[in-house]
Amino acid sequence: MKPFLKWMLGGLLGLIMGWASAADFTLGPGDVVKISVYGSPDLGIETRISEMGAITFPLVGQVDVNGLDVASAEKKLGAALERGGFLKKPQVNIIVSQIQSRQVSVLGQVNRPGRFPLEGKRSVMDLLALAGGFGQDGGDTISLIRKRDGNVTKTVIDVVDMVRTGQLSKDLDLEPNDIIYAERSPRFYIYGEVQRPGAFRLERQMTVIQALAVGGGLTPRGTERGIRVKRRGADGKEQIVQVQHDDLLQVDDVVYVKESWF
Repeated sequence: MKPFLKWMLGGLLGLIMGWASAADFTLGPGDVVKISVYGSPDLGIETRISEMGAITFPLVGQVDVNGLDVASAEKKLGAALERGGFLKKPQVNIIVSQIQSRQVSVLGQVNRPGRFPLEGKRSVMDLLALAGGFGQDGGDTISLIRKRDGNVTKTVIDVVDMVRTGQLSKDLDLEPNDIIYAERSPRFYIYGEVQRPGAFRLERQMTVIQALAVGGGLTPRGTERGIRVKRRGADGKEQIVQVQHDDLLQVDDVVYVKESWF
């Protein structure tokens, strides 16, 4: 993970996060609410909204609150109490203690994967910050997977490019049940006469000579002449490519450094 992006996401976590006000939240099935009525402690309950979007409240029975914001649900319960002749001008207060109806999944290479409540208006960057940002093996991109009217779509967002260019129009607003998948960073492999053979993160515009540096440089027996790269073509077949120092590497390239004969 690039240091500047970790710093950026850490700042975002402190600056743009924080829950939306209760009035912005829309109630739905599975949400748990605490309800109290001023001056009537016996009416205080904690209940889960049913799959039909209703709650059962003392004295008035079932009340449909599905799709209502908190303020509207408070008014509806108060009106039901007053209409039934139980209280005069009741003051109803609702606190949402658990959010189940509006959640977004953040998966893949993030520090805290899981399902997060979508309270109020939230964007991709908001949820990425809630999930702790990219993990150590995270790349620069996320995939946003969403289902609308039975159709599943996938949108790839280059987070680093979006931040660098300031094109925040790509920071899409989220809807319940959207899935954010943080992709793993692209890799290249290097072996042969290098100090640290293995798999490494492929940085943008990385050249062959930069790959050698990442591999710790040559061993005393290594040579920069005749470096070969094993690369899979579009047809999936592996090919051997002779490369120069300033040639760019591609994802999953395998760099082989030969032994010097002199």
